[in-house]
Amino acid sequence: MPFLTPESVVLVTASSAGLGAATARAFAAKGVNVVVNYLNSRDKADSLVQELSSLDPRPRNDPQSAESTALATPRFIAIQADLSKKSEISRLVAETLSQMGRLDAVVSNQGWTRMRDFFNLDENVDESDWDKCFNVNVKSHLFLFHAAREHLDKVRGAFVSVASLAGVKPSGSSVAYSVTKAAQIHLIKSLALTCGPIRVNSVSPGILLTEWGAQFPPERLNAATEKSPLKNLAAVEDVAQQILCLVDCTSMTGMNAVIDAGLSI
Repeated sequence: MPFLTPESVVLVTASSAGLGAATARAFAAKGVNVVVNYLNSRDKADSLVQELSSLDPRPRNDPQSAESTALATPRFIAIQADLSKKSEISRLVAETLSQMGRLDAVVSNQGWTRMRDFFNLDENVDESDWDKCFNVNVKSHLFLFHAAREHLDKVRGAFVSVASLAGVKPSGSSVAYSVTKAAQIHLIKSLALTCGPIRVNSVSPGILLTEWGAQFPPERLNAATEKSPLKNLAAVEDVAQQILCLVDCTSMTGMNAVIDAGLSI
């Protein structure tokens, strides 16, 4: 049974660009209200909010009508928050409720890494890398779930966390990133087991050709493409559609969907 309705509100974190923005577009095209979260890219976030309005299939209210005046709640907004800070996470959820009036689902998309040579141990023992990876890739998802829990619980809502193929198979931009992404996936399974009826799932994309993914050297991207049985990399839009599916499906929890064009086979 589909969960989403035209009244549903979905918060998508780290969504001014890349996978987060693609996910926001997927929900908007579905006719769902979206809160865009950003850290520094105010212009990108505001531009995305305008784009989401153009994608919305729902009829526009006549601005002169009494009904439109009564229904003053916006369909799409942007809220700035630094998700590496617990207090900012709580503020983000509070502002979402204040401006939108409800919260039905959260897409917890934030993450952090620094490019290191995965096979050079000396490059992978920087303590600040490990601290920030654990803070953003694990703790921020826990704190966001905790802040949103009472609101999601009321509607039997959904929480989807964006992990990584690096959390399934040792790989990626650094050892710290890979280990903390594995911890993130285990966190999601733990929350699913202990916090029903909220549905808690994750997605683990392979390399995505976003601005961040473009930091990988061309030879690495080419090698991954050739290794893939599909001879391509995962598409950002496909991952966004999987996230939408996980939010809308009322029969799945504790699952980690790997979307990697077959790289992990």
